[in-house]
Amino acid sequence: MSGVEGKSASPELVTFGEGLLRLSPPAGERIETADELGFRVAGAESNVAIAAQRLGVDATWLSKLPDSVLGDRVVSQIRQHGVGLAVVRTGSGRQGTYYLEQGSQPRGTNVIYDRDHAAVTTATPEELDTAVVDEAALFYTTGITPALSETLAETTSHLLEISDRVGFDLNYREKLWSPDRARRGYERLLPSVDLLFAPARDARAVLGYAGDDETVARELYSEYDFETVVLTRGSEGALAWTGEELLEQPVFETETVDPIGTGDAFVGGYLSRDLADGSVRQSLRYGAATAALKRTISGDLAVVNERDVESVLEDGAGGIDR
Repeated sequence: MSGVEGKSASPELVTFGEGLLRLSPPAGERIETADELGFRVAGAESNVAIAAQRLGVDATWLSKLPDSVLGDRVVSQIRQHGVGLAVVRTGSGRQGTYYLEQGSQPRGTNVIYDRDHAAVTTATPEELDTAVVDEAALFYTTGITPALSETLAETTSHLLEISDRVGFDLNYREKLWSPDRARRGYERLLPSVDLLFAPARDARAVLGYAGDDETVARELYSEYDFETVVLTRGSEGALAWTGEELLEQPVFETETVDPIGTGDAFVGGYLSRDLADGSVRQSLRYGAATAALKRTISGDLAVVNERDVESVLEDGAGGIDR
């Protein structure tokens, strides 16, 4: 093991998860015939940290990477956006990648993962800087992380248990685990979660909830005693239940250049207001505006600032309180 990259002393937000390299041919080209591939950094939890940091949050990303030039690329690009790093570098394990071939109708977008034996899959609490988690106002991760290995499932559970406040996104990926295995994994972690982000489709297909979105949000809230449940609903926007009020937030109209990372941008925008003591309504609006902006940007990252978001909010429509 070759050490730990530097970090912020007392971050507001710590996110934990894998760092990936994304390789993709130019729009309209297929991988099998492409002469070149775009080379970008990705990863759900680092995406959230970057979006939140750019919107005023002191964020740190916790992870494990190989001590290689590919790991260096991940570190340098995340650091470029101001995010603090609490990253273990190791001489064993490899750098995870994924290949993205974007398609328009009738040809869909195809994602091919190459992340087996990635360094992050062996990360344990003993080698990670868990003190940074204890210091944070909010710890955040997604369902992708515990799905990557049994070791990461154990590590994720430990980090949730030592955190004062936890944000978690179900973020189900069928290429990582079956619905039954995912449900067991979620049911172990959700009692430690305070702020839940759940794609409505995942709440139904994986956790087995039924009924309209309001019913699903209320039942999730009741079963796990969350602080807030936020259901994301694609083109229908988002819905939040706080135990006292139901809030709905529509999407902001946008011309889509690259939809990958939109959900992470929503969460990053939401957390930027939440951690500034904003209301759930303000957080939803910031999340929706950040997500809309991300769709206009190539790559996985929401390269935005507060001025961009405020501009969208000034021109856009509000949500529904009831």
